Amino acid sequence: MELLPGAAILLVLFLLTLWAFRFLQRRSKLPPGPTPWLFLGNLLQKDVLPLYKTYAKLTKKYGPVFTIWLGAKPMIVICGYEAVKDALVTHNEEFGGRPPIVVFDHVTKGYGVIGKHENWKTLRRFTISTLRNFGMGKRSMAERILEEAHCLVGRISTFEGQSFDIIPVITAAVGNVMCSVIFGNRYSYEDKNFIELLEIVKAFTSFFLSIPGVIYSALPNIMNFLPGPHKKVFSDCNKTFNFIRNNMDAHKKTLDSENPRDFIDCFLLKLKKEQGSSLLCIEDLVMSVFQLFLAGTESTTSAISYGLILLARFPHVQAKAQQEIDELVGANRALCMEDRMKLSYTSAVLHEIIRFQQGANETFPRMTTQDVNFRGHFIPQGTIVLPLWVSMHFDPLCWEDPEKFDPGHFLNEKGEFQKNNAYLPFSAGKRSCPGEGMADMEIFLLLTILLQHFTFELILDPEDINLETLFMDLRKNGKHRYLRAIKRDI
Repeated sequence: MELLPGAAILLVLFLLTLWAFRFLQRRSKLPPGPTPWLFLGNLLQKDVLPLYKTYAKLTKKYGPVFTIWLGAKPMIVICGYEAVKDALVTHNEEFGGRPPIVVFDHVTKGYGVIGKHENWKTLRRFTISTLRNFGMGKRSMAERILEEAHCLVGRISTFEGQSFDIIPVITAAVGNVMCSVIFGNRYSYEDKNFIELLEIVKAFTSFFLSIPGVIYSALPNIMNFLPGPHKKVFSDCNKTFNFIRNNMDAHKKTLDSENPRDFIDCFLLKLKKEQGSSLLCIEDLVMSVFQLFLAGTESTTSAISYGLILLARFPHVQAKAQQEIDELVGANRALCMEDRMKLSYTSAVLHEIIRFQQGANETFPRMTTQDVNFRGHFIPQGTIVLPLWVSMHFDPLCWEDPEKFDPGHFLNEKGEFQKNNAYLPFSAGKRSCPGEGMADMEIFLLLTILLQHFTFELILDPEDINLETLFMDLRKNGKHRYLRAIKRDI
């Protein structure tokens, strides 16, 4: 009996040695990267994470393709325009998989346009076609956004030049655009069901990015039996699903095949057309609506809010954009999408706002669908891959002085708008954002109409705005989110 403790210790040491040997053997076959800690990987290493702060140093040491470890799981990070383009365009098929996202998959069960079922390609094509090419009845996408833009102007006017938190105000406007497109109608900013929907979406996003969310993702089978914030988040998601199903039932009763009113109508008509086919089902509709609302509300709200703060931080840029808008339309009419081609400087400003975001796209990994030899490295099938967008948008080989906020990055010598191939905010390849066109239209119309009516001012000293962390700091409450909107005389 006295030998048992010693034998147990030897067994543990043997198993740890075996695990370490296999780990080192596995690591040696992957692209190089910072040395991981035992079991934890690089998770707690501040010189590795967050990547938007460390990628330049890591790229200089290991090259544009390197490995970091999330616990015992490797993740291949790809940096710089040329390497990312090579992965997502040249090797589109090999890097076209989606890794398991435990929290997300738990609530959606793998259904929807961002699902893991085989029909995701069919859903993606349908969603892109519906959002991009179809006006959805008598009202176009632009008309829905313009309606909300004028409601937003009215809402901001009620503050009468006093400071306000821009996040909830912009969230409500963007959420209403999504409701109009998906459900066919907008809601009052005070509507209880609408407010609850926005709060559930915000809570899910916050949980997804939080420490409890990471713990749940690592130990889902254990956490499902324990109390914690995940219980309320998942319960609230079910409320949202019931809200969507109730909307679907109402749509079925008034469905007109000759005049689809919104995304739900279009989906129901597709289901009716393909009746008997196993490709799509009602749950795909429910989860697609949830995913569109989740992705469309969060990302577009952040982009517009971030843009307003930047414009307040750089008032000379704001004033020059307003001057261009005034010279084109003045007070005579509202802006429309057709004006975009005539607003070279303003278009450059909007593109620069998106480019300048740091930390915006660290949460959209890919997964290899097969073994691939990529830029001299072997990456096995089923490996998580992260194309780092910030590394493209701040690539010194593609941008002159990328650390500087400068609309000139998108202007030629004549002051005309010009594209830059390294600008890819919506990703590329088969997993690119299906709502790109809609988000692009929202950002243009909402921001330009706000600039037409208001001048935005910081309440903090400009030097107190940390441009490096500003985008990520939008998730935190604080005075950095407060602006004054001064009504313009136009």
